[in-house]
Amino acid sequence: MATLPNPLPGLASDPSGRSLGLQLPPGRLIDATDEGPWHEPLLWHAQRSAAPGNWTALGARSARAGLLPVLVDLGGSQGGPEEWELAPGEMSYPGDHDAEDVLVEFWEECAADGEEWPGLAGGLTLASDPDVRAAQVADALAGEGGSLFAAPHLALVPARRSADVPAALGWTGPANHENDTARLCAVLRSWEDRFGIRVVGLGFDVLVLSVAAPPATSAEAAAVAAEHFAFCPDNVLQGEGDPASYAERLIGEHAWSFWWD
Repeated sequence: MATLPNPLPGLASDPSGRSLGLQLPPGRLIDATDEGPWHEPLLWHAQRSAAPGNWTALGARSARAGLLPVLVDLGGSQGGPEEWELAPGEMSYPGDHDAEDVLVEFWEECAADGEEWPGLAGGLTLASDPDVRAAQVADALAGEGGSLFAAPHLALVPARRSADVPAALGWTGPANHENDTARLCAVLRSWEDRFGIRVVGLGFDVLVLSVAAPPATSAEAAAVAAEHFAFCPDNVLQGEGDPASYAERLIGEHAWSFWWD
């Protein structure tokens, strides 16, 4: 995977991040992978659980330092990121893949025989600023009683764009569907462009996105739902089960979550 300068090693001697223009709370650097310690930290995460407002307070400044925010769940049954079997060495580069090619391949593996790929959904109108929407969804995840995560903690990952965060980490949550998470990140890049998504949360096998341009009609939702089915069949097959019902749930929805069995 293509790399960029990683500011995280400097936090070992400058834990507050002052040299990067940051004021970080106490936190941890994580370098654990499925094959032992990585040659540099893959992420930093705060020791305290996230609270509403944390994302906004840190996000813009950290991005200027080359670090993008994401909430990570330290309270799942598989533990935190140091126990997630991260595999950065197995990731390619998201920019080397075409989003539609990836989705077509998944569609052909998962769709019913004879069901043709409907094509990519058209881009939708932004209902809000994508970064503002990301902060709102992050606050909802961090708020009491509103979280998909047992213990969300704010983390920082060296990445060029939010869609690349899972691959930059070497996240293997979708391993039963796709081993090279960068291919899924190529789809996330396309969703950034068409739907204003941001990667807001990661659990062991859960991905949460904010959505600034959600579908507003049944037709728009059906087109997006087809992409979701290819991207993460478990969302439909082990959720609503009925693609039409799943699509209706997407109308006006400002957060998308995905789970791979």
